[in-house]
Amino acid sequence: MTLWERWMAGGGCLLLWLLPTVLQAQPSREVTPRPLPCKQSLVLVSCRGLGLRTFPEKFARGVKQLDLSNNFIQNLTKSATFELGQLEHLDLSFNQLETVSKRALAHLTRLRSLFLGANHFDRHYLSNGRAFRSLVSLNILDLSANNLDSTMAAAYFSNLTSLEKLVLSGNKITQLPRGIFWAARQLKEINLSNNFIVEIEEGAFEALVGLQVINLAMNSLHCISGFSLTHLRILNLSYNALELFATEGREEQYELQVLDLSHNKLRYFPLFSKASRLTHLNLSDNAIASWASSPDTAAEVSSWYDGTAIFNLSLSNSITTAGMAAITNLDLSNNKLTLFPIDFLRNLSSLHNLRLATNCLHNLTLEPSTRVESSTDPDVETDEQGVTFLSVRSLDLQGNFIRSLPPWFFSVLPKLETVDLGSNSIQPCKRQNEGESDTGYHPAKRENCTAFCHVPQLKHLSLRRNNITALCDSMFYQTSLVSLDLSGNEGLSMPRGTLEGLESSLQKLSLRGNLMETSKTEFPCLKALKVLDLSENKLSLLPSGLACSPLENMNIQKNNLHVLEKATAVSWSRSLQSLSIADNPFSCCALSWLEVLEAANVSVLDLNKTLCSYQDKKRNFTAQLSQSPQWLCPQDARNGSMAVLLVVVIGFCFLGLCCAVYCHQTKDKKMPRYLGFLSNRVDPVSYPTNVKRMEQIAAECVSNV
Repeated sequence: MTLWERWMAGGGCLLLWLLPTVLQAQPSREVTPRPLPCKQSLVLVSCRGLGLRTFPEKFARGVKQLDLSNNFIQNLTKSATFELGQLEHLDLSFNQLETVSKRALAHLTRLRSLFLGANHFDRHYLSNGRAFRSLVSLNILDLSANNLDSTMAAAYFSNLTSLEKLVLSGNKITQLPRGIFWAARQLKEINLSNNFIVEIEEGAFEALVGLQVINLAMNSLHCISGFSLTHLRILNLSYNALELFATEGREEQYELQVLDLSHNKLRYFPLFSKASRLTHLNLSDNAIASWASSPDTAAEVSSWYDGTAIFNLSLSNSITTAGMAAITNLDLSNNKLTLFPIDFLRNLSSLHNLRLATNCLHNLTLEPSTRVESSTDPDVETDEQGVTFLSVRSLDLQGNFIRSLPPWFFSVLPKLETVDLGSNSIQPCKRQNEGESDTGYHPAKRENCTAFCHVPQLKHLSLRRNNITALCDSMFYQTSLVSLDLSGNEGLSMPRGTLEGLESSLQKLSLRGNLMETSKTEFPCLKALKVLDLSENKLSLLPSGLACSPLENMNIQKNNLHVLEKATAVSWSRSLQSLSIADNPFSCCALSWLEVLEAANVSVLDLNKTLCSYQDKKRNFTAQLSQSPQWLCPQDARNGSMAVLLVVVIGFCFLGLCCAVYCHQTKDKKMPRYLGFLSNRVDPVSYPTNVKRMEQIAAECVSNV
């Protein structure tokens, strides 16, 4: 054994034995990745989502906005904010904050907005709350999603006298005790959504004379009575369990303009004081089955809440539907209404937009009480018979069980511009004969169909999903529709005269999902049509009348189109901006229309998803249109193009021969050399001279021709 081998067997093994000890003796250094640098400008610094665990230091002086959201910061100390005296906006939301030292916020005397959502401020709330007392200029405080109850929350804002907006959404507040907001008298907006509030004590908001917005959505409130917040403008009570809402019968003017009571358990209309300015009322997704207001007696209402301490209602004559006179937007969709009473709606003299979608409406009736003697409201019009004219401009009746509209419908609604009758059982009537009047207020002459003629004010109409199979000629005569939706009526046939009268007004037309066939679909020349949806039909050819429409957006997906006419594509290229064509059996060998559209920079939105087919050796293949598939066509499909090219070449050769013959007849001496060029004879003239001579002969031939 050599010396080296002995050393390796002895000392080498010793070194290997000592290696773990040596490694353990080395100081351990944990390698931590350096955080990404913050984005900085003169007054704005963003360290959002950089994985920070401590408050960064050494910011430039003069920083006014600092974003530290989406990090892992746990504590806020005095040293961290010492040099941020100019700061006005601080975002620490989505961290792990749980402690704020007593003097940590003392230097932030100019701070106006502080966002602390999604932290752990339910811990140490008493000591943390004392640190907030120095925020004398704070206007906005966000403490959402911090597991706070009402006592914890009050500890943070009870001394913020300049606070104007408070966000407490997503906490665990169950009640609002009297006087909880007394110290923050400047509050204008409070967000208490997504809590567990079941009780609001009387006087909870009493001291907030400037309060304008309250969001109490997604709580567990059952009753709002004695509502006395006269200065409030916006109130959101959606997604609660409300069965009653009533304001007090005060003479003082209520400023409430927007009220959202959707997704509750209301069975009656809410009660409003006459002195109301309410303009937007959302009552959708409730259990309202009657157009009547709340029960006639307080005793009857009190019986709903027997044993509760929160109910305190005193009904008076001043609480009526007259308090809804200023409403312009009313949403009653997704309820249980069965009637459409004009008598009730005439009290809503300012109503412009009415939604009654997804109710139980069957037939629309005209009550005898609709005949009023007179009206002093300028928005309520009456005719000579005393019939009230409503001011509604937009009406949503989709998702009901309406089979027909009575003859007086459009007459009582003379300002109606938009009506949605989708998902009903409406069948259109034929055009009236000349001289026939249908404007009287007598029982309907047409019980099984609806006439849409002679409605000049109507601009937007939806008849989608009504099981309409046949349309009549001139069914929209003297109706200047701008948009028409006839989609979802399977088996629909559209004669050419259907859209007669809409040639100069119709701009948007939807015939989607009708399974229409080419032979049953004809268009007149719609000179104003810009948007057309013909998708999900059985069209093998597009209607010829489309060539004269200035289309801008068109959808022809899911049809049986093999090719589009090139002439039509040329016409569209002048105005078309976007086109959808997928799911059609296009031919790869007839795409001249696509080349025209691409040359005009028309955006084919689904070009990468569109396939075409071609045949090679009696086998069918598919390819993407975006890959110029015309080159994949078999050779016999291109013979036509090659034949045309061959004819052109032969034509040029024949023309050249004619020129040569003519030159020979006029200049005998030049012809032999020219013929020599065409033969295999070697001309004795040198190459440059010969080339120059041939150029002269060609020039003379062209000039003679």
